[in-house]
Amino acid sequence: MATRRAAPQPLAAYVLHHHDWSESSLILELFTREQGRVAAIAKGAKRPYSQLRAVLLPFQRIMVLLGSKREEQGTEVSLLRSAEWAGGGPMLGGAALLAGFHLNELLLRGLARHDPHPALFDAYAASLPVLATGDEAEVAAALRAFELCLLSETGVLPELSRITATQSTVAASARHQLAPEVGVCAQAEGPPGSISGITGATLVALQAALSAGDLAGLRQACLGALPELRSQLRQLLHYHLGTSTLRTRALMVEVQKLID
Repeated sequence: MATRRAAPQPLAAYVLHHHDWSESSLILELFTREQGRVAAIAKGAKRPYSQLRAVLLPFQRIMVLLGSKREEQGTEVSLLRSAEWAGGGPMLGGAALLAGFHLNELLLRGLARHDPHPALFDAYAASLPVLATGDEAEVAAALRAFELCLLSETGVLPELSRITATQSTVAASARHQLAPEVGVCAQAEGPPGSISGITGATLVALQAALSAGDLAGLRQACLGALPELRSQLRQLLHYHLGTSTLRTRALMVEVQKLID
């Protein structure tokens, strides 16, 4: 007796990126909770009256059904059978839009396809409403917290509460560096005006929040060391993502220059 194949189940997803596949269709980069990052063909999505045009928007949670797979330019691509809006906050705009695309770029560069990270998906979903608030400090804390989540989920973030080389607990009042090749280490003497290290107390709070899966607590811990975290996490990200610069970060700098 033939075994009936189970029907595909809807997947919670966000559109990270898309590019043209034909005159009427798109190839999507989706971030799904159940399957991680996947590529999918959205046939007819560019047609003026396609119902998909109003659904396949960035930063909006959707439910998708994926069908058969095929090889396209050396990549396994699924057929998008359907997509429905699953609720979400307002569309991002201005600086929030750039911040959102920064998160998307991190996911595109930092995650292999078909490698699920449900906790990172939830962190992404919870970060988007914070970006929309327009509060500069809260947005910066949300970005740093998500960067820490990404590095932790992909296994490249050292345990923040310990000196990596000795595994001794960081001293609460001492300052430390997150060096890409050696992990957590004591702060070296730098030139006057250089970015100071991160206190051991902050590192312990960051690690506790990461271990507990407490994203709100992680953002709160980031608030006390935003300049230091921005500088040091940038080095970690460039090292582990294999790039000397992130496109969205470079664009943010150019936009800030225009504003100033």
